[in-house]
Order: sequence, then structure tokens, then C-alpha cells
Amino acid sequence: MQLPWRQCARLSTLKARRKATVGDGRRGVATSGQENTNKLRNMALMAHIDSGKTTLTESILLKSSYLSSAGSVDTGSTTTDFLPAERERGITIQSASVPVRWKDWTFNLIDTPGHADFGMEVESASRVVDGAVVLIDSVEGVEAQTKGVWRQLDRYGVKARMMFLNKLDRAGASVHSSLMSILAHRLHPRPVMLTLPVASFDTQDYLQGEPGIQGVVDLVNWNIHKWDEKGKSTKHSLPTDVEELSSGTLLPSDHPLLPHLLPARTSLLENVSMCSEDFMETLLDLPSSPSAYLTVQPSTIIPHLRAATIRSDLLPVLCGSAFKHIGTELVMDYVGALFPSPLDVDASPPKPTDPLRMLAWKVWWDERKGWMTFVRVYSGTLTRQSVLYNTSSHEKERVSKLLLLYGSDAKEVDSLPFGSVGVLVGLRYTRTGDTLVANQQAAKAQCMRDIVPPPPVMTASVLPRSHADLQPVEAALQALVRTDPSVRVETNEGQILAHGLGALHLEIVEGRLRDEWNVNFEFGARRVSYREGFGSAVVSPVPTSWLMEHGGKQIEATVELSIRPLEPDEQGDPVWNGNLIVNKDDQPLVLSESAPTQHDAWGHIARGISTALSSSPHTSLVMTHLHVKVHSFDHPRDAPPVVLAGATARILRDWLRKAGMGPIFEPYIKLKVNVYEDSMGKIVKDITEHGGEILDLASGSMDLEGDDEVGGYPSDALFVPPESLSPSSMASSDHTTALRRSIHAIAPLSRMLDFSNRLRALSGGHGVFEMENAGFRPVAEDRRLEILKEIGRA
Repeated sequence: MQLPWRQCARLSTLKARRKATVGDGRRGVATSGQENTNKLRNMALMAHIDSGKTTLTESILLKSSYLSSAGSVDTGSTTTDFLPAERERGITIQSASVPVRWKDWTFNLIDTPGHADFGMEVESASRVVDGAVVLIDSVEGVEAQTKGVWRQLDRYGVKARMMFLNKLDRAGASVHSSLMSILAHRLHPRPVMLTLPVASFDTQDYLQGEPGIQGVVDLVNWNIHKWDEKGKSTKHSLPTDVEELSSGTLLPSDHPLLPHLLPARTSLLENVSMCSEDFMETLLDLPSSPSAYLTVQPSTIIPHLRAATIRSDLLPVLCGSAFKHIGTELVMDYVGALFPSPLDVDASPPKPTDPLRMLAWKVWWDERKGWMTFVRVYSGTLTRQSVLYNTSSHEKERVSKLLLLYGSDAKEVDSLPFGSVGVLVGLRYTRTGDTLVANQQAAKAQCMRDIVPPPPVMTASVLPRSHADLQPVEAALQALVRTDPSVRVETNEGQILAHGLGALHLEIVEGRLRDEWNVNFEFGARRVSYREGFGSAVVSPVPTSWLMEHGGKQIEATVELSIRPLEPDEQGDPVWNGNLIVNKDDQPLVLSESAPTQHDAWGHIARGISTALSSSPHTSLVMTHLHVKVHSFDHPRDAPPVVLAGATARILRDWLRKAGMGPIFEPYIKLKVNVYEDSMGKIVKDITEHGGEILDLASGSMDLEGDDEVGGYPSDALFVPPESLSPSSMASSDHTTALRRSIHAIAPLSRMLDFSNRLRALSGGHGVFEMENAGFRPVAEDRRLEILKEIGRA
């Protein structure tokens, strides 16, 4: 067994690297405050679809004694997937919050969907959690939506994250490949293994390439967990002497894992030391012996590891199998030990006397309970029968009940203290992203950061079966939009249109309208959401004033605007459908879902701009890629600012009409197709014939955005387990990697709606694909004419 030798020169190098890579001015970890708040962890499970999030949730509920037996996604018996559509399809559609007690911690655990069509659920969960466990299928590595949820966590500043390499019991699973894919896709530059898998305690199983996982080595606590055939686990301490460790006490002396235990712990401690001067001094003070790193106690390591995790200097990586409940307890232990409490993520933690302040991060309808509003309390304490003020809709709300929700089961409570995640029953006007405070005086503080829905890319017409069904259908759609803001509804020339994030999303919308609201309608053919840009005609000066009748007399409102197309390097705002709307100081204009107050002039101007841009005067399409600047406005003092909404809409619409029809934009997708080599040519031909562009032909796994990356992160100074520690990955590589190829392409969504059927036929059922939104792109002239004919404007 080759032993790494700790030398002062090496640690001096580590110290220099640490100073070069870690900046100053970090916020410390809270060590005071209310005990229950210190022990609270608001966290989410996130991943690509079918990576095992819901299975891990069931395993956590089982290990925490909430369940006597775990449910299964295959049988539709899980706690958090309780909707009929979820159990029928075997996927998570809505995020579900479950309070979990583990040791002396309380986890507010949110299980999120993995399918891109339900990205709004991940968006809202990312807004309120303080940490996230991101799962990776250790057979597939980093996948499309893995990187999607990573970006969502980045967007809302969720720094504390942990990776769980799942499904190590499957053939082809590889810890080595999974860790390398984290680096290759640039998720984090410093992923550190906290646990190592024991595929088998029998050395022969490694030689024969047998898949499986029978144990886990905990490198921090320096012990080994072993599971028997009945799923019972035992824990054994590892020797702190190198000679004794290699003697074969717990593992056979010829076990392939033994030579890697000391290097793995050495790498872990040295990476922690690069993030902590104090811990580096601790290592420097150790005696110069091969066993020195084995004697460092967990109580010495964890505070520094926790601080580095909260700052995102390190990415802890654990491994196991949620299906076999292997590694679940370690995930919970490390979430409690490493993730921040609500006190740790706030630069100035609120005092117990601070006024109540909450964010509504999800709204749901229940036939028995009515409207249920999921909230996180950011200051103060909420009690039953409280009267709240909604700073977004400017309405008063009364709370009838406070609930903690365990999947579909609810438990009524008397209060929700600071940091809590719970459910309010009885709110009538609150929508996702609204801020709730104790009273109108407290509303003078700024609203909390809103939750921005992803832009819709697909549309279906909603056709009531009779005139009597029109009002119930419209009411049901408005209720559905309140529960899912990523669904947008508009009426265009008398036709009701529902816009969603994809074909599956619209299928779920259709099913919910039938099952939950029991309305009679038909869904029209699905089509993608096209958009129009700014016309190129030379515009003569447009009048900046508008005459209207108000209170029996004519008044004049003036709004001075300037409009131009976005520059190539300018980024549009998703709230404004890819447009950029600014005031005279070039500050973005805020568009609220709720109606502006009577005296909010800018709010009414924003509402008027939104109205004008929602329907082009040429094609009735939504306008996009416009830069609109409001230079000034004026209206009579005796007229309310609401007149500015109509004036702005009228003036802006005149601009758009005189500019002429602009370019047509259609949504594109990035596509990754995994197929066997013999059918690759047919797939490439199909994609190009349907307007797609091939970006890359690669072997193995590569991210959909791989063409945008400049190489991955280096693996220097990290311990990357060799392939030999995942025996079945070695055996399977001969017949899978060599024959499978990845096709990376970009294509118009409208031409790929039936791609799954075509792929199945062309690949003999062996091809699989992933897609993600690539934004809107202008189309060529021939395609423009096709789209105009399709929407009846040619």
C-alpha cells in the first residue's frame, strides 16, 4: 500500500493555493439565536428526471420513522407524488414540501420535478430554500436538467449544495465517471468525496465486474457502514493506524478499496484546509507520521467543512442507492451538519421583535381545503387568524388555518416562526411570488424578490363545448394560472389560448381542468408560440399625447417613448417576454402580476406597455426583442394616473403599426440524442430535414451546452476514485460506450413535436433524447411565409 507523506513544503504550497483561490470578506456562520431556528434546514431535492429524487424522499421518510414502509414510484404509492397524473405517469409534476425530524434537526424538505416542462415548480422552490441536494444517476452522469436546476439555484443565490451519486446498484454505474462529469460540465471546481462506495465486501465480485453496493465508507467520521441482505446496516470504526488499516480487519487485505482510503481522506482534509486558515494550522501542527491524517477528529473537521459548504467553496459529494436505502442516513446527517440554518444565510438575521414578513412561493387548490398558499417566514412569527397585507396586490388577507403538509396529509399548527415553511388556508388574492406583511405600515419596505416564470413555448386553443361552458372554463383557467404562473392565458380574436412550457405541460393542464375543475371543453391542436420583432420601416414622429374622456370632460395624457430593436449583446427580460423596458434613468421597469395602486403612475405605464406588446397590430403575435424607453409622462392633476395606461398602450401601438411588420421569431430547442452507431446516420438526416443544425457528434455523455463551454475544470488536487471501485462500469464499457453515440443539435421546436415517434421508428426503439429551451430565434423568409400562412396572416 503506497502511503502519501505529508511534508511542510507540500502544505506550504497548499497554503499559497488557498490564498490565491479564496477571497476575504466572507460572512461567518451563525452560532447564536433561537435553538429551533439553528436546527432548521430548508432544503430541496433536485435533479434530472428519473434520477431518484422521489425515491430518496421516500427513503428519508422511512429512515426518519415517518413511514413504516417506503412507497414506490412504480406502484404509485409515494408520499409526495399523490396527484393522479403523477401516479399514473410515474413522474413528479408539482413540488411537495414535507417537514422531517432527524436527530435534533428539522428539515423542510421539498421534492421537486425533474422534467423541464415543470421548471416553474423548481423555480419557486429555489427561491425559498437555503440548500439543495442535487442527485446524479451514476450511470448517466450529469444530464440536461441537472445543469438546468444548477442554473436556477445560481439565479436565486442558493450557495450550499451537495451531490448524491445515486443508483450505484445498477450495472454500468461509475463514481469515477460521475465525478468527472461534474468537472467536465463545470458545475463546481472543487467537488470533494465525503463517502466512498463499497460495491462488495468480496474481492471476487470486483474481479467479475458484479454491479452493486453493499457499504459506504464515511471519510469524515472515518467509519464504514455495511448493509446485509435484509437491508439492515451496521457501523464499524476504521483503524487510525496505517498498518492496522491495511491488515484486512474490516476489508480483505486484497480488497481494491484499501489502497485508496488514505489518499481519499488526505485529499478531503487538504481541500478543506485550502478554505480555512485555522484548519490548515491544525494540519501543520500534526506529527510527521503516515497515520497523522487518520487521527483528525470529525468534530475538528466539520465546522470548517460546513463553513466552506455554506460559502460554496467546496461541493460535498456522497454516494449510495436510494432504492436500497443505502447512504440515506448519511445524506440526512450531512444535510444537518453542513447546510445553513435560516440564521446563516441572512446578512443581518432578524430580531424576534421584527415585524412579520413572508413570501408566497406556491399556490395550490384543494377541493376540500380550498386555496392553499405555501409560504416561507422571513421575519416575525405568524399565528392563526392573523390579518395580513399583500404588498403585491395591495389587498388585506385573513388566515383561517396554518398547516404543515406531509404530501397530501395536513397537520394543523398554532404558529409558524421565523424560518418556517408552511401552508396558509383562506387567502383569496395571493399569487406565487407575492410578499405578505403584518400591516400596511410594514408594506413600506420593499417587496421581496419575485419568482419569474420561464417563458412559454407552446400553445393550445381551449374550446368550450357550449356557450354555457364559457364562463366556467374561463374561471377554471384563471384559477389554474394562479396555481401555475408558467401557464399563460389570453383571448385572441375571441379564441382562448393557453400557453405552456411544452407538450407534456399542456397535457397536464388539460387533465387538471377536467379532473380538478370539472369543466367541459376541448383542446385544439398544439402549436408553438411564435413572436414578432420590431419593424424596419422609417417611422415619422408619432404623437406623444392621447385625448380621452374622463369624468365628463376631455383630458390629455402625454407619454414620450423611444423604441428600437435589441442589440445582439443586449439581454431581454423574461418578465417582459424578451423585451427590455426601461425608464428615463435606464432602470428596468417593474411589471407586477397584480393591478397597480391608484397613485402608482409607473405601474400604470408598465401595464399599458404590456398590453401593447402582448399583441402585434400586424400578426396578433407577442412582440419580442424590443428596447422601449419611457422618457417622460404627464397627465392633468385632477385625473388619476390610470389614464396613463390607456395613453401608453395607444401611443406604443401607433409606433408598432407605423414601423411595419418585423421579423418573426420561433422557439428553438437544444437536442441531445443517444443512439447506437448503426442508426446515427438516419437520425442526423431526419434532424437536418426538419430544419435542425448538427452541432457535434460525440461518443459518451456531453452536455447540451457543451459547445458553449471552454473545457471543464481540472481534477488536480482532487481525489477522483478510479474506475476499478465501480466494477460493473468496467465490464459494461466494452459493449455500451463503444457503440453508442451522442448527436447534439439545435432545431425549431415546431418541427420536433413528433420527434419521439420518429426516433423510435428510426432507432428500433433504442434511441433516447433530451431537449431544453434554446430561446427564440428569427426565421428565414421562406419559413416566415409558412408561419404567416399557419396563423392566417398571409
